Amino acid sequence: MIASVTTYTPYADIITFVVGIPTVLATYYQAFKTRQEALREREGFLHSQDCLEFVCLNGDCINLVPLETLHSLPRVGDVILLPGDGVGAGKAHLPGAYLVDSVEHFYTHVDKRGCRPQEARLTKAVARVTSLNPVLECA
Repeated sequence: MIASVTTYTPYADIITFVVGIPTVLATYYQAFKTRQEALREREGFLHSQDCLEFVCLNGDCINLVPLETLHSLPRVGDVILLPGDGVGAGKAHLPGAYLVDSVEHFYTHVDKRGCRPQEARLTKAVARVTSLNPVLECA
C-alpha cells in the first residue's frame, strides 16, 4: 500500500527543524565573525594591534612593541637598540643599534559608549629605521 503525503508530514517537519535550526544559527555565527574580523581589519587590529612597529627601509618588520609598554615614542634621529631576529644563520635582522628615520602615527575614531565627541585613539605607530650595525662577512 502506498502511504499518503500526510503520513510523512509530521516527520518531515521534525527533521527540517532539527537540521534547519543549527544551520541557521551557524550561518548567523559565521556572518557575525566575518563582520567582527572586517571591523578589526579596518581598525588595524589584526597583526600589529596597538603596537609600535619597527620597519627597515625595504618594508620588513624588525620588531613589534606593544604601545602600553612604552613611556614615550621614539623621535626622528633617535638611536635605539632592538633585539631583531636574534643571532644565527638565516637571521635577517641582527640585534643592535638602529637609527630612526621617520615615525608615522595611525589614529582611529572611537565608537564606544561614553567617549568624547570626535575622540580618536592611537592605534598603531610605525618607525622606519636604518641599521647602524656593521656588515659582518664570514671568512
